[in-house]
Amino acid sequence: MWRPMGSRGCAMDVLGSASCVVACLLGGLLLALSLLSPPLSGARLPGIRRRRRKPVRVYMDGCFDMMHYGHCNALRQAQALGDQLVVGVVSDHEITANKGPPVIPLHERMLMVGAVKWVDEVIPDAPYAITEEFMNKLFTKYNIDYIIHGDDPCLLPDGTDAYALAKKAGRYKQIKRTEGVSSTDIVGRMLLCVRERSLGGSHNHASLQRQFSHGHSQKVNDVGFGTGTRISHFLPTSRRIVQFSNGKGPGPNARIVYIDGAFDLFHAGHVEVLRLARELGDFLLVGIHTDQTISATQGAHRPIMNLHERSLSVLACRYADEVIIGAPWEVSKDMITTFNISLVVHGTVAEYMDFSKEELNPYAVPMAMGIYKQLNSPLDITTSTIIKRIVSNHEAYQKRNEKKEASEKRYYETKTYVSGD
Repeated sequence: MWRPMGSRGCAMDVLGSASCVVACLLGGLLLALSLLSPPLSGARLPGIRRRRRKPVRVYMDGCFDMMHYGHCNALRQAQALGDQLVVGVVSDHEITANKGPPVIPLHERMLMVGAVKWVDEVIPDAPYAITEEFMNKLFTKYNIDYIIHGDDPCLLPDGTDAYALAKKAGRYKQIKRTEGVSSTDIVGRMLLCVRERSLGGSHNHASLQRQFSHGHSQKVNDVGFGTGTRISHFLPTSRRIVQFSNGKGPGPNARIVYIDGAFDLFHAGHVEVLRLARELGDFLLVGIHTDQTISATQGAHRPIMNLHERSLSVLACRYADEVIIGAPWEVSKDMITTFNISLVVHGTVAEYMDFSKEELNPYAVPMAMGIYKQLNSPLDITTSTIIKRIVSNHEAYQKRNEKKEASEKRYYETKTYVSGD
């Protein structure tokens, strides 16, 4: 039976309508807030893109002459201060004007720096001192946010700070210098080789090799070859090796390529043959021979750099995935099985190429297995090439080293602890 609605029914209708309006208003407000607020827990609404953070680009420059693991560690630290590392390589002319003649020409130094795995971009012909014009170019053309340098002073011939402008602009950051090595040290080691050769005597040769390997120092003052050349103060730590390592092994079905050698005074020739080797597989395993093995095959003056120094230089190369520190001279069947090696390679340009004439050919096993390949080395450069450059112009390099040794001596006498790694 139909009955007309009373006043109470009308009131209920009014309240229902009001609730509906309030609910709609609240729903619209929540929707607006969700569009304006950042998504929670990584959730993203359809059609809404999160604005990407601008990458922090940092710049570091240097001569990178006689490039070594200290340079590489500086680049590693610099890259950690940003997202992208741009490196300026100083021109030959600028180095000659400010420090003396470089040992390594610009095109080889460019290859070396570009092969360091922490480097994203390389600028050739960078000035030795950062001028206001070049600094503005870094900020505008290369979008650099910060300029990086080590805690050791970098002074111009007139005694002024090479990074004064960057510091004044508030765009300068500092990293810790890697102790135990410098280009000055390495050139000094080679100059000692020149001296020892001129004196002759196997006892002196063996003594010198032990100093290189174990980090002892020797003063040379009887034939005018400096008075305080530091040999090697490198102190290897497991932490440094971990910092340089990739931290991952090959995949289950990876094609593993193996190459071994001394890799002494790691140079552009090494870089290029490692690049070719890496292109032949998915994972490049590099064997680093011991100091004793190198002395036995190349002479008592070798190696210039000890085993751990050489290992870090190779680990810093973007083409090397893993190294064997103290690899055996002979590549055995057991070694091939243990590391699941698919291919063993060797360059056509190397310090020691007489192995094929020996009864105990170190590559006899991979040759017999049909997994040995000789690579045409792109560059005709060996460690001996670098040493000959020093020897042929040793007077100029001696003068350069004496000047640098004096500044390094002042640094070590006044140095204080600086945090960092």
